[in-house]
Amino acid sequence: QVQLTESGGGLVQAGGSLRLSCAASGSTFAISSMSWYRQTPGKQRELVASISRSGNTNYPDSVKGRFTISRDNAKNTLYLQMNSLKPEDAAVYYCRAFGFTVEADYWGPGTQVTVSS
Repeated sequence: QVQLTESGGGLVQAGGSLRLSCAASGSTFAISSMSWYRQTPGKQRELVASISRSGNTNYPDSVKGRFTISRDNAKNTLYLQMNSLKPEDAAVYYCRAFGFTVEADYWGPGTQVTVSS
């Protein structure tokens, strides 16, 4: 009952910044934690940031200090602020939302981020 739609992807030069957004619709009251993943051709999808309903965040070392995840529960929107972008950050970025059951696992269709040097 939850639909996710990412936006904000595009082309940016190395060292630049982008802000991704993920709009949630449907039964948004049932959303618990949310997260951002990314995937490049030939690689597995990897977690880049997560945030709980209360605002607790987690990042892998690869993006820590450069990326910031946030959420506006009133607007049902998730954000990913990406600074100091590197070519290795280029990927399709996906939004994910969890509910309170095992079955409540939702994904957006993804948005492309390209980093040039």
